[in-house]
Amino acid sequence: MSDLPGAAASTPSLTVLVVDDDYRVASVHVGFVEAVPGFRVVGQAHSAADAIRLAGELRPDVVLMDVYLPDGDGLHVVRQLLAEPSAPAVIVISAANDVATVRQAVQLGALHYLVKPFGFAQLAERLTAFRRAHDDLGAFPAEATQHDIDRLFDLLRPGNPAQAESTRRLAPTLQSVYDAVASSSGSLSASDVATAIGISRTTAQRALSQLEQSDVLTLELRYGATGRPEHRYGVKRR
Repeated sequence: MSDLPGAAASTPSLTVLVVDDDYRVASVHVGFVEAVPGFRVVGQAHSAADAIRLAGELRPDVVLMDVYLPDGDGLHVVRQLLAEPSAPAVIVISAANDVATVRQAVQLGALHYLVKPFGFAQLAERLTAFRRAHDDLGAFPAEATQHDIDRLFDLLRPGNPAQAESTRRLAPTLQSVYDAVASSSGSLSASDVATAIGISRTTAQRALSQLEQSDVLTLELRYGATGRPEHRYGVKRR
């Protein structure tokens, strides 16, 4: 049966180059990428030289870049790739978790940084977020408004785009409370939030409860020595 008039063509998959010195690890990452809708792997590289060559030949949309390569530093490759006129998006994937390496990756313009070993869900979240932003950018007007730009950066964050959109519409105090929780490495209590942003514990607790009821934050009960549970809040992951 032929397509109906006006039917939208399917969106082409975004292409990915996987760079890792370990052939087995590269194979695992290839499997991860291929399992994410809208992405396909077009090549694998196991050295800095191969990464530069294949990126030039294949022009991938995304490069998964290892840092430790047998013939050079992966971040030097990132610098070279991102200097190109049609640069790919780069997600650094490495066992390196020292601040200097992470800082350099951010300064060079890496889209995300994943510390090995990581699971499928972590990579899938970041690829899906990039896909949303990539598609949204394609529909940008000739001159973007601040709202357009804010929305694009929200979409680049792993998670639910509707959640990102809803949190930008929060009242100032609620937004400050949400940002404090989102920027933490774990869950926070009302006292933690109050100290972090300079409000009373009562105000922090009220805001946290409201955000939890709005399905933006999650609540967990942590039992201490007294037997009375402590309420702690984290960002809801979907």
